[in-house]
Amino acid sequence: MTESQKINPKMLTLAREARGFSQADLAERSGVSRSNISRFEQDNLQMSAELLEKIMGVLKFQDSLFYSDTEILPPALYRRRDTVPAKTLMQIDANINLYQMNITRLLQAMKKDAPVIPSLPVSQTGSVEASANQLREQWKLDDGAIENLTELLESHGIITVAMDFGTERVDSRSILIDDKFPVIFYNKKLLGDRLRFTLAYELGHIIMHTRTALSSFSELSKETNVFAAEFLMPRAGILNDLNENLDLDLLARLKGKWKVSMHAILYRAVDLQVITENQKRYLINQFNALKIRRREPKELDLAIEKGHLLRDMITTYRTKQRMSVKTFAEFFHLYEEEFLERYN
Repeated sequence: MTESQKINPKMLTLAREARGFSQADLAERSGVSRSNISRFEQDNLQMSAELLEKIMGVLKFQDSLFYSDTEILPPALYRRRDTVPAKTLMQIDANINLYQMNITRLLQAMKKDAPVIPSLPVSQTGSVEASANQLREQWKLDDGAIENLTELLESHGIITVAMDFGTERVDSRSILIDDKFPVIFYNKKLLGDRLRFTLAYELGHIIMHTRTALSSFSELSKETNVFAAEFLMPRAGILNDLNENLDLDLLARLKGKWKVSMHAILYRAVDLQVITENQKRYLINQFNALKIRRREPKELDLAIEKGHLLRDMITTYRTKQRMSVKTFAEFFHLYEEEFLERYN
C-alpha cells in the first residue's frame, strides 16, 4: 500500500473492537493520541503511514484488512443466557464480521453455488412444530434421534463455526452471507448437549425467520426453542419413551438416546403433557439437591460434535491454488499463527 491510499475507517474500528480495545486502550498501546484515533475512525483525518504502522503493530492484522471495503454486519440478536456487557458483545460482533468477511471472500473465490435451504415460516406452515416436522420430512429423517446434528447441517450446506466468545454467557448467532449462504457461529465452550440444542435453535431461526418480518426477540426466542425441541425430539418419536413416572434415572437413559440434556427432556415431557408442572418442580428440586442443575453428571456427557465444511473448503481452495499456509492467512488478512488458531 502507498501513503496516498486511504484506509477504510470502518475497518480500523472493526479491528480495534475485535481485539477488545477501547479507543483509550489503543491509544495507550500504540502511542497515537485518543483524539486522533477518534478522528481517524470518524473519517475526519487521513492517517499517515507512520501512525498506521504504529496502530497495526498493536492490532496485528495484515495491512490489507484496513483497506477492505467489505460491508459490515450490524449488531444482532444472540442466543444467550444472561445479561452480557456491551463491550463483550461488541467484540463478538467484530469477530463474527471478520469471519463473515473471510468466508465471503472464500465463497466468491471458489464460485460456490448456494445451498438449497427451505424457508418454512409459521405463516406458511401453521405452527412452529409443523415447520420442524416439514424440515425433517424434506431432509428424509425418521422419528428417531439425529445421530450427528452438525454433520446433518453441513451435509445441507450450513457452515458451522466454533468461536471463542470470551464468555460462557453467549451461545450462538446465525447469519446469511449474501442472503443465501447460512453460517452458524457457536461458543466453542458449549458442552455436547447444549451445542446440539443451540444448533437446532439457530436452524429454526434460519428456516423460519431470516426471510420474514421479525417480531420481538422474546417471541423469536420462544419459537426457536419450540422448533429445536420438536426437531431434536419429535412428538411422534419421544412420546414412546416418556411416561408419568419419569424420574432422574429415566432422564439419564433418555439423554444418551436423544442426545440432549436431561433438562431438555424434562421440559419436553411437560410440553407434551406427559407430566405435570408439580412433577417438573419436584424433579428440578432433585436436580438442585444433587447439584446437577447447571452441570449434569460428567459421566453422561455427550460427544462434542465438530464441523469440517469450512475447513474442507479452505483445504480444497488452498490446494487448488497451491497456496502456503502463510499465503492463505494473508488472503484472510491474518498472520499465520492466528489463522491456524481460528481455522485449523
